[in-house]
Amino acid sequence: MAEDLLTPLIKKMRKLGLTVATAESITGGGLGELLTSIPGSSEVFLGGVITYSDSSKVALLSIPRRTINKETAVSEAVARQMAENVRTLFKSDFGISTTGVAGPGKAYGQKAGSAWIAIASKRETVALQLSLGGDRGAVRQAVNESAIAAFTRILAP
Repeated sequence: MAEDLLTPLIKKMRKLGLTVATAESITGGGLGELLTSIPGSSEVFLGGVITYSDSSKVALLSIPRRTINKETAVSEAVARQMAENVRTLFKSDFGISTTGVAGPGKAYGQKAGSAWIAIASKRETVALQLSLGGDRGAVRQAVNESAIAAFTRILAP
């Protein structure tokens, strides 16, 4: 997956002079690792934060505690704010966030495999809800792949 989607994605971003930053929870840095595995990514990937805990989402990304308490960390509202705030933090053209429950059990009242991805630009923020199957590793991999595929589609036009 990485080479098939990522190489053209990084090439297109370099050509257009676009940058991206990541805010990861469920993927624990895996999305940043995928992006940086491609030569030339240093021109487009500005950095990322791993906000695995609720307190780190509050401290590093300025997500209001009341939003997390009301919506939970595995919600569209939190995913959107993560993407928007990481984009602002790194002054990048795009911010991509991942949040969810990898499993094996439930968290935040949601079953394993529940996840959200958000992609923010200056114009808009798009959020995608995922309901995935498989073990913890498969869920995390599917979230990474879904984030890359969604971002690729956004840059397609």
